[in-house]
Formats: sequence, structure tokens, C-alpha cells
Amino acid sequence: MRFIEAEEGLPLITQLSYKIDEDRCKLLWQWPDGIQAVYIYKGSLDREQQGEGGHGYPSSVAGLKLYTREEYKAAGGYVDRIDTIGLAAYTVYACLMDDGDKRLVHQPDGQNTVHFSTGRAKIRYSISHKSNLLRKYKTVQISVLAEVEIPKEALCYVKKQGNYPVSVDDGTVYPFLRDFPSGRSTLPSIEVGKNDYVRLFFTDGPKYGRLYELIPE
Repeated sequence: MRFIEAEEGLPLITQLSYKIDEDRCKLLWQWPDGIQAVYIYKGSLDREQQGEGGHGYPSSVAGLKLYTREEYKAAGGYVDRIDTIGLAAYTVYACLMDDGDKRLVHQPDGQNTVHFSTGRAKIRYSISHKSNLLRKYKTVQISVLAEVEIPKEALCYVKKQGNYPVSVDDGTVYPFLRDFPSGRSTLPSIEVGKNDYVRLFFTDGPKYGRLYELIPE
């Protein structure tokens, strides 16, 4: 199996669309003449820009699923269960057969890809400040409870002197070093000045706010 670039004369997937019904989605598209099967790749925009490394190709052929024209006709499309939270993406590749060699047509124009939101994943967090009268510093403990794995690039904590920061730009920004797994994560304690306050923010509100909901506990 290998990819070939779309060019004039090659069959292309067109009119790709989707419908969502509760926990299932249905893909519909126009089959090009002569194509009896396609391969479908299901990706996730919030993690890997459709899982395709930014070059339009799946990161692994193991994620490709064969789907025939007969199956499409029987089901009235391609039906899949929605099992992720965030931005889902599906890419449909026309499959050419040549003496047993499968060639998948890559379409740089993106007309064979759809993406949609399956809902925002909740990120609950708590921050505790503990001080000691005999010390010049206080201890801050951050705890994060995530519905799905969260990339470290999505979150940061901001430290401000005198009061809690109100935005990611309202203080000193500190990145996280590791991704957050789904479930509860209690981070190592950090020390700040007695008059410092810490709060959690998205590094990019418009970008990550589409995918996640940040909720203080």
C-alpha cells in the first residue's frame, strides 16, 4: 500500500459530508467512476492536526480502514461510533488496484476530509496555597482532573504578585513539562513568594477553548 499524489485523470473523492445522530456519525461522499473501495482514516485534530503530521498523510497505515462500495450501498454511507471528545476528523482515500498493489490517492485540496466537534472535554483543576509564618515562601499544589489526555502545550500556570491573575497575560507564565493523562494528576509542589498567587489558563484561549472546558473545582 502506498500513497500517490492527486493529478488530472485520477479518481477523487468529492462531496464528502457528515451527519451526527447521538453517538454515531455517518459519512457520505460521491464515488468516482471505477473505484470499488476506499480507505478511511479517523484522526483527531486536537492532538495531531488530523493525525497526519501536517503533511496530509496518516501517521500510521494501521489506522486505515478498508470500506467497499457494496458496504456503502448497504449501509447508505459509512457509519461510525463517536468515541472521542474534541475535534474529530475523517479522511476518505480512493483506492486504485494495480496487480494487487494498492495505491491511495492523496488529495492536497482537502476535499476528501471532514472535521467536526464532538463536544468539549472538561478539565477540572484545583490550586491550594499553603504558607508558614516562619518561612518567606509558600507552597502551591496544582491538581488536574481531565476527561481525556491533554497536551502539555494546552495549559500553563500564571504567577502574579499581590493578587490572582485574571488572564494568561496578567503575570509570569510557566509551561508544563508533561502531557496530562486522563484522570486525576497531582503535580509536584512549587514554591512561590508569600505574596504570590497562581492560576491555571489555556496558553491559547481561542484555540484550546474549542476543545476543552477549564473548570475550577
